[in-house]
Amino acid sequence: MVARQYHPPWFSVAPMMDWTNNHFRTLARLISKHAWLYTEMIAAETIVYQKDNLDRFLAFTPEQHPIVLQLGGNNLENLAKATQLANPYGYDEINFKFALICGCPSPKVAGHGCFGVSLMLDPKFVAKAMSVIAANTNVPVSVKCRIGVDDHDSYNELCDFIYQVSSQSPTRHFIIHARKALLNGISPADNRKIPPLKYEYFFALQRDFPDLRFTINGGINGVDEVNAARTEGAHGVMVGRAAYHNPWNTLGHVDTEVYGAPHSDLSRRQVLEQYQVYGDSILGKYGLNRPNVRDVVKPILGLFHCEPGNGLWKRKADAAFQHCTGRAVACGFDGVALFVLLALCKLSRTLKAFFEETLVAIPNSVLDSTVAEAPSSCIDKFANSKNLLPPPYTTSEQEILYAEML
Repeated sequence: MVARQYHPPWFSVAPMMDWTNNHFRTLARLISKHAWLYTEMIAAETIVYQKDNLDRFLAFTPEQHPIVLQLGGNNLENLAKATQLANPYGYDEINFKFALICGCPSPKVAGHGCFGVSLMLDPKFVAKAMSVIAANTNVPVSVKCRIGVDDHDSYNELCDFIYQVSSQSPTRHFIIHARKALLNGISPADNRKIPPLKYEYFFALQRDFPDLRFTINGGINGVDEVNAARTEGAHGVMVGRAAYHNPWNTLGHVDTEVYGAPHSDLSRRQVLEQYQVYGDSILGKYGLNRPNVRDVVKPILGLFHCEPGNGLWKRKADAAFQHCTGRAVACGFDGVALFVLLALCKLSRTLKAFFEETLVAIPNSVLDSTVAEAPSSCIDKFANSKNLLPPPYTTSEQEILYAEML
């Protein structure tokens, strides 16, 4: 399998809609060579219906390996077709995610049916979906899920789900977001904050399913907490928003602190020089103004998190984005003419010109410094979880009989 040539997925960056696109993954790989990267969740129907435009959704540079494609969907035929269409791109794993996407406004999801965490209540379908995906690829498959849904949040119900999916499909890797999901109308953002984290469920799964591999996700904000989870026995750790909002101080420590690589002399200036080459090569690649400078710059807006000059740099960036708008309005353009002018203006601006205009706000000492010393270990975040473990899971005779009959 392709994935075996890389370091294990001890650290991975969580898939995030409209965030973990090609631009962010390019930046992430420039900072960390070993972190496992995930695509945004892509609906199977998007891949099937856009089969003549697949590069826009599936293409990535070889440097992004190891990389996992995350699929969503509730139609087995489309999941099979999407997997087949994705195979030539050479992903290292395919993940099936339970996401809060009913009514999601993202164009990658909207219009493709209602699916998401409610599928946790249908492990038989999930097992079929995983079997279909696995049958159409030669790379490993995995599931990303919550620990429960609404009132279906007991540890035994979670174990029933894991047991049925793993016994009825080739799935051996589960990524566990250690919160349940609430389907009572709260937003996806609130679903990331309101349900309490129950790390004890995660560690209990590792106890009760020793033949499976589990990655912990949810509320983990830096490599100190990553290593704390791994010290407590986590097979892998997935970090989301911390990696996106503060990539330098999160991803910058992964190779040395998680994978034991030698310290790097890489600076943010060097990262931006390489990212500029990528950015200028991709501008307008998928038609007029797709992507534009704003799209390409978005992932690097957290590169100077809490550093001197960060606020001024962001104000300069915003002014640069607004520059074309101001010129067009001042010249009296409106309607279609204004739209075309704005598109051409953004398309003509290069990332090189953007950096020349904005990076004067960042001191050279910040641009040229290497990653600072890693923060001290957060030893208490998971230690108490072992004291809260639920009783061991016991598979019922009916479930065993059902699994053997399949």
